[in-house]
Amino acid sequence: MNRTDKASESVVFFDVDDTLLDTSKFAETARRAAIEVMVGNGLPLKEDIAYSTLRTVIKEKGSNYDKHFNVLTKSLLGKEDPMLVALGMVTYHNIKFSLLRPFPKTIDILIYLKSQGYKLGVISNGITIKQWEKLVRLNIYQFFDEVITSEEVGFSKPSKEIYEEALRRMKADPDKSVMVGNKFLEDALGAVEAGLSAILVNSNITKSERLRIKKENLDIKIVESIGDINTIL
Repeated sequence: MNRTDKASESVVFFDVDDTLLDTSKFAETARRAAIEVMVGNGLPLKEDIAYSTLRTVIKEKGSNYDKHFNVLTKSLLGKEDPMLVALGMVTYHNIKFSLLRPFPKTIDILIYLKSQGYKLGVISNGITIKQWEKLVRLNIYQFFDEVITSEEVGFSKPSKEIYEEALRRMKADPDKSVMVGNKFLEDALGAVEAGLSAILVNSNITKSERLRIKKENLDIKIVESIGDINTIL
């Protein structure tokens, strides 16, 4: 029996970063705080230049890489500085966890969707343990029946394979399921090409992307925040 034979569930899939929580904002604040501490303890650059250098490292290595500060000190000092790396990491994590909050009305929406009979899942490009950590720290992990990550599956959004794996795991009917995320390509277009509908939230969608939705009659809705998706579902 294939996936479509068993598919019956109505599932709402969510992205994590900048969809359920403001990852970009708290990450920037935490990184700047880390750089301030590192410069104050001997990192030989002005803070703005050091932060710019760190951003370059993050861009090259990816946001899920866990040794940004190691690379930063090695590139500036010729070798890793364990004390500075530790100062950066501890400061970053302390600030990050103190700021970690779901977007307003996120929990209300999750409760509402459950009350309407939807199953809930996560589809995320990221490291599995890190995404689970965010869900646990936000105390929303219990809402989700499955968490599917690119690390675990071996495919990243917008690839159809990660969506197909998510549908298979949750026995989800793509015609009755939707992806909620903030990125047009990865979350919305990827989902639609896999047979789902999509809702964009907190999105910096461009004019050309809006025109493409209209021109191709794509099943993509746009709302201002996650608290508004109940107007569609």
